[in-house]
Amino acid sequence: MNVSSAAQDLRENDLAALRAACGPVILEALDDTDVVEVIVNPDGKLWIESHKAGMCLVDPAFPEDQAAAILRLAGSLQTSPIPATESIIEGEFPLDGSRIAGLLPPLVTAPTFALRKRSPAVFSLGDYKDNGIIKPIGAAPLRSAAEAAAGRQRSFEHPVDAIREAVALRKNILIVGGTGSGKTTLTNAILHEIAEQCPRDRIVALEDTMELQVTAQNHALLRTGKDADMRRLLRVTMRLRPDRIVVGEVRGGEAYTMLKSWNSGHPGGVATMHANSSEEGLQKLAHYIYEDPAAQSFTPEAIGWMIASAVNLIVVIEKTAAAPGRMVSEICEVTGYMNERYTLNVLRLQTGTGRNEFKLRI
Repeated sequence: MNVSSAAQDLRENDLAALRAACGPVILEALDDTDVVEVIVNPDGKLWIESHKAGMCLVDPAFPEDQAAAILRLAGSLQTSPIPATESIIEGEFPLDGSRIAGLLPPLVTAPTFALRKRSPAVFSLGDYKDNGIIKPIGAAPLRSAAEAAAGRQRSFEHPVDAIREAVALRKNILIVGGTGSGKTTLTNAILHEIAEQCPRDRIVALEDTMELQVTAQNHALLRTGKDADMRRLLRVTMRLRPDRIVVGEVRGGEAYTMLKSWNSGHPGGVATMHANSSEEGLQKLAHYIYEDPAAQSFTPEAIGWMIASAVNLIVVIEKTAAAPGRMVSEICEVTGYMNERYTLNVLRLQTGTGRNEFKLRI
């Protein structure tokens, strides 16, 4: 038996052991397209979240040894195996490609992990419209006679048309939201829109775990590893001839490299980050930029203008208790930076016309 076949046999044995550790309940959840997340808490409670039923307790006493085995085996089966001495396990779940994040003692009293499943399908912006996740937001007074006469105000029949316009005009889009709000699924919908509108564009997408689903014919998916963090991948990306650069999640100094790439002949990018509002997203982006040593001497004014010139549209998505479980709560343009504040135009439904227009946030 050669080395490669022996390694393959060992991997198959580990995969079989992982399936056994998961047990029938978790395995069934992994196969169920309605399931969003599988969670085991340190107290042994096994929770499963689905689109239809929400978060449900399905086992009050999931065995601790099985939870530990799931984490250890998942760690050892990564492309870059995680040493058995590590107490934090992050990566792709070997059985189905879901994202796994977990901890082991002594960082916790007992093993705990969360399995975030990949969406089984790519939804379109039309699906978001039909499902009511994206719908007209708020209401603003009818435009003044002077504004109407000027005729310069863009208006949209539906908010999804503002996103479609941003795609067509190669605007850079930042999607923000909390954990589990659906940022990645919305990103996939925008990537689908790019493929539909701009089929010749080459997309290079970067992420820590493979969650993005790029439907464009000409694309490359890059993944970070122990030898290449997001910042390094972004630098390499510039030499891969991208038309659009997509970052699965911004959470550090790579923000500076990303904005430079968006501002240097590669417009039309998309990125996500954890934040609860447009303003919070922009503030966090500024903090992330300062994590890059090359940007630490920049003034807040310089950082603000860099962000305002690179980020064109922000889409805020939230998790909701009511159906359909997600809601786009804000769509806004970033048009400038002055006096330590970003100038934002927020999309609002106009009373009287039934059209959606961007209005300056005072």
